[in-house]
Amino acid sequence: MIVNTYTYTTNEINQEQIWKLMSDVNRWKDWDSTLEKSELLGTFETGNFFMIRPTGGPDVKIQLIEVRPNSYFKDFTKFPLAKMVGEHFYEKTSEGLKITITMSMSGPLAFLWDMIVMKNIVSHLAEDVKMQINEAKKIK
Repeated sequence: MIVNTYTYTTNEINQEQIWKLMSDVNRWKDWDSTLEKSELLGTFETGNFFMIRPTGGPDVKIQLIEVRPNSYFKDFTKFPLAKMVGEHFYEKTSEGLKITITMSMSGPLAFLWDMIVMKNIVSHLAEDVKMQINEAKKIK
């Protein structure tokens, strides 16, 4: 299994603001320049799916495998002979809101899908979290 984690703590936003931003999948494409499409299929709840289309890429169907409002969601993407899991933690701490994203890839072709997909995602996590914070600041 290949695992990468990024953590950032901020006092600029709270759990409710980041949750409103992240659970509104249909608007991800409005603030994330790496996406051409983002569509929630149903509601932002455990078991449901969403679709994204990275710029210049194919549609990708992703399942929400665990959702705890305001604090955590876990998503699952299936690839041929590999699976990718993204975990998103939003934790109140004495230092501020601690945002942690952990991406993992497993399966016989994990090394290949890591090179094709996950390395790119992981390389942008710091930039993505800052973009999310800036967008979440607009939410009251």
